[in-house]
Amino acid sequence: MSEQPDRRSSAMAKKPNYGYEKRQKELAKKAKKEEKKKRKLEQDPQDTPLETLDQD
Repeated sequence: MSEQPDRRSSAMAKKPNYGYEKRQKELAKKAKKEEKKKRKLEQDPQDTPLETLDQD
């Protein structure tokens, strides 16, 4: 018996994982938002009201 690779698995394209891609995009967006908030606090901490910083 000769061992041949399964032709079905190599012929089919890999199914994209849209859920994973969406989650990664959301995480990147959240990290960018947090970085922006951090920079804003470092620049002018006296003029920034606390209510606007805690919104998500």
